[in-house]
Amino acid sequence: MKIKEVISALETFAPLPLQDGFDNAGLQIGLTDAEAAGALLCLDVTEAVVDEAIALGCNLIVSHHPLIFKGYKSIAGRDYVERCIMKAIKNDIVIFSMHTNLDNAPQGVNCKMAEKIGLTNLKVLEPKGNMLLKLVTFVPEAQAETVRQALFEAGCGCIGNYDSCSYSVEGKGTFRANKGCHPYCGKIGELHTEPEVRIETVLPAFMEKKVLKTLAEVHPYEEPAYDLYPLQNSWSQVGAGLVGELEEPETEGEFLKRIKKIFEAGCVKHSRMSGRLISKVALCGGAGAFLLPKAVQAHADVFITGEVKYHDYFSYENDILIAEIGHYESEQYTKEILYSIIREMFPTLEVTMTRVNTNPVKYL
Repeated sequence: MKIKEVISALETFAPLPLQDGFDNAGLQIGLTDAEAAGALLCLDVTEAVVDEAIALGCNLIVSHHPLIFKGYKSIAGRDYVERCIMKAIKNDIVIFSMHTNLDNAPQGVNCKMAEKIGLTNLKVLEPKGNMLLKLVTFVPEAQAETVRQALFEAGCGCIGNYDSCSYSVEGKGTFRANKGCHPYCGKIGELHTEPEVRIETVLPAFMEKKVLKTLAEVHPYEEPAYDLYPLQNSWSQVGAGLVGELEEPETEGEFLKRIKKIFEAGCVKHSRMSGRLISKVALCGGAGAFLLPKAVQAHADVFITGEVKYHDYFSYENDILIAEIGHYESEQYTKEILYSIIREMFPTLEVTMTRVNTNPVKYL
């Protein structure tokens, strides 16, 4: 298979439009038409990781954190990023990153954290908004079910944990086919009335082109009529952070010790313990302190993330237990997600998780 096929599978799992505005996820370096010889998975791209890929014969590196965040006017090896770029290009290695799009995706980074902890009844802490459209189209009665099913298969109709969602109303459509038309029904020059079904359904905005292409292919009319409405609804399955529940409550001390072990943390920084039992857990991989207000609103007993600002410990000391486990530590299992996606779609491709610990933070 070609590298671009592997990348397509990754983007299907976590579409790039899900990334936050500051991010630079996606293709970083390289030509994707080449045959994939092997994929190396990592959290960060460093020179040691590129060397590992070369030694293993991998021509694709898939990372969580993007190698390139800023624009470069020249590439001269002045820092590790420039040196990695030069080395990857010299050795025909493609670098592709899945960052906040994988953070925000269902079954993404935060879901993996929740799985490791053993949480159930998961909900997104901060669902993404303004990412949905409503599609309305009008179809002859006899073809309504065919068009509806095709739209579902193209990605329409998902609301929360439900799929195949739509609404239909029967009515009558009118049109006159003019000279040069090839009408499905009716005659040239005559006003025609056709029993039709108005179909309404919802779709992610970034899937608009795909859905409209499908509609044009399956709709019997030469000129299908449709409307698209932007929705302000939150997309409940997509967004930052998660909140879930433990099967059995734990004391604060027991819980923090278990978290330290699960994430192999050099230390766990935490706010003052108050003697509460931990039942409801909020979390966010990486630098997730911005979600502390959402965690409090969700009535979580503890909030786990990779980085917390000093004054946050003061601000929320009476509201919630804060557990800071380290940025790298919180996201280290992201490699397992990437491995599962590629292994399932391309079972013959050699896929390796890096043995290089790229954590820049060291502990005495």
